[in-house]
Amino acid sequence: MQQRPLGRTGLSVSAICLGTMTWGEQNTEAEGFAQMDLAVDRGVNFFDTAEMYPIPPKAETQGRTETIIGNWFRRTGRRNEIVLASKVVGRTANDWFRGGRPSKLVRADIFDAVEKSLAKLQTDRIDLYQIHFPERPIPWGANPTRVTEPPATLDDETPIEETLAVFDELVKAGKIRHFGLSNESSWGVMRYLAESEKGVGPRVASLQNAYNLVNRTFEVNLAEVCRREAVSLLAYSPLAQGYLSGKYEGGALPDGSRKKLFDRLQRYETPGAAEAFVAYAEVARSFGMEPASFANAFVTHRPFMTSNIVGATTIEQLRMALDSADVRWTDDMQKAVDAIHQRVGNPCP
Repeated sequence: MQQRPLGRTGLSVSAICLGTMTWGEQNTEAEGFAQMDLAVDRGVNFFDTAEMYPIPPKAETQGRTETIIGNWFRRTGRRNEIVLASKVVGRTANDWFRGGRPSKLVRADIFDAVEKSLAKLQTDRIDLYQIHFPERPIPWGANPTRVTEPPATLDDETPIEETLAVFDELVKAGKIRHFGLSNESSWGVMRYLAESEKGVGPRVASLQNAYNLVNRTFEVNLAEVCRREAVSLLAYSPLAQGYLSGKYEGGALPDGSRKKLFDRLQRYETPGAAEAFVAYAEVARSFGMEPASFANAFVTHRPFMTSNIVGATTIEQLRMALDSADVRWTDDMQKAVDAIHQRVGNPCP
């Protein structure tokens, strides 16, 4: 498994990152253990989780995923082999994170989150601690293809410099090593970088945004920002929540699928999306590949990619995702993908 630099941190992470958001809901602890065992055996040294997980977020399940990871660390003693990433929620009215009150990116809430995560993860530090989504009101994912009105500004927004100063405290206390963003825009990344250059807090190491065949919005502005500023892209949703695997083709609704269980896939059910899924599945098969393997290989082998965050509910799915690191991505494959993208664009930003 290829290792790639994580921003300017001095750390190297595997080209595949093990996503964990199904553990504790769709997957049992034993299944989570099996996934971690397989991933590490295949050269993965990078796990990504969040205080919110598992998905969908619920009061009765929140934190289970971190607990499963912590129990695996205790069982295996392999904590020091893993670059561990977790996340704190941004602004949310869901009150179960903070014991009965809404959450914001203020000192009390961030410290509360990190202390709880450290306890569940059974570790003394988190290697990469990320803001899961901004506090300010912006479209989910932060990179829409169109907007109907300018982004709102709230009277009680926590200033970015105030939030960043809290992460500085966490680094100095040894509770976290590095700082990252998620679901963030070009403006947001640059504002955090500008404040860190003033000496306010740690430098942004990474950006975790959605990136896949039906959402290449990262390429529009963020690719230049991240390249010039040495901010690593960590891509989530490489299979567009399963749609790029082909499992929903023809209106199929497999048992155990997230769509059947939770019906929360609206981001990938936009006008034009169905046409795009069919087109990408056809081109994958024209190269003799399964659609899921093809879609993962596209993400893993992009020249600006640091790590592709894969998620699976079965060992077979995880093996296929891990195998994408060994695919030889060719110029012909890229040309075929780009031809479809020229026609269908980004239907699922």
